[in-house]
Amino acid sequence: MQLTHKDKIFVAGHRGLVGSSIVEALEARGYDKIVTRTRSQLDLLDSMAVQRFYAEERPDVVIVAAAKVGGIHANNVYRADFIYENLTIQNNLIWNAHLSGVHRLVFLGSSCIYPRNAPQPMPETCLLTGELEYTNRPYALAKIAGLELVNTLRLQHCRDYFSVMPTNLYGPRDNFHPENSHVLPALIRRFIEAKENGAKSITVWGSGKPRREFLYSSDCAEAIVHLTENIAGEYLEALPSASEGFYHINVGTGEDVSIHDLAHTIANITEFTGKIDFDHSRPDGTPRKLLDVSQLVKLDWRPRVSLTDGIRATIDWYRQNRHKSI
Repeated sequence: MQLTHKDKIFVAGHRGLVGSSIVEALEARGYDKIVTRTRSQLDLLDSMAVQRFYAEERPDVVIVAAAKVGGIHANNVYRADFIYENLTIQNNLIWNAHLSGVHRLVFLGSSCIYPRNAPQPMPETCLLTGELEYTNRPYALAKIAGLELVNTLRLQHCRDYFSVMPTNLYGPRDNFHPENSHVLPALIRRFIEAKENGAKSITVWGSGKPRREFLYSSDCAEAIVHLTENIAGEYLEALPSASEGFYHINVGTGEDVSIHDLAHTIANITEFTGKIDFDHSRPDGTPRKLLDVSQLVKLDWRPRVSLTDGIRATIDWYRQNRHKSI
């Protein structure tokens, strides 16, 4: 099945970083049958409510971008919350989509599903080949379970379901909480505040040595819509990981940067001229997380926004909207 403009598309998590960008990408392509629900309108933790929603709306396509997300601190501290809420949300959305006859569904996973010491760059085939990073293991296990549910529905019930594994995302409408957000938005907020307060130094968690790949949210959305529109079952069946029953595609840039260099890039853009210290007592997390995006490249898609341009746009958005941000 390929996406058409006649399809009714439900984007779960449309207010989030990537969900909101997916809605914009769909609208830019002329799709006008987009269904969304706020948390107050539909509690995704309530299975019966989700079941009623599907019965009433009857969407043709579902994109599961709803999730409880956070950075290394939040993942490590609220471990039970992250595994329970993500398991519940995705089970409700995916299983009830199947029960209501939704034929095409796209599930958004995360690059943290791959082993801590996976080969770099990480191909789709390295899933379940080693131990996970401890700090985000509950979240990763929930995402792996969602991926497996999608896979088994495809295999057992012939559903046209597949998953995408985005790398670290950032951009407008991100969570800029200084402790519970991901590293890039957290650093943006801290460097802006340090600049405004005239601070002479700023301390960054960890050694600065870990390397991370970052993808601008609108680029990620474009990739997901591109896959939803164009991917065919024959392509999924031909994936190297399909022999293990895995039908997922990495979504990233194929390039990474050290946290040290990332911090200095943000400092330069925010014009912070003080000293940058690294707190080695804080956890680093996974040493490196670079995705192998060769399968995505085969489908004729590449990102458009460079890291520097994306950071600059994100900083501009935050400065204009921070009174609305956490």
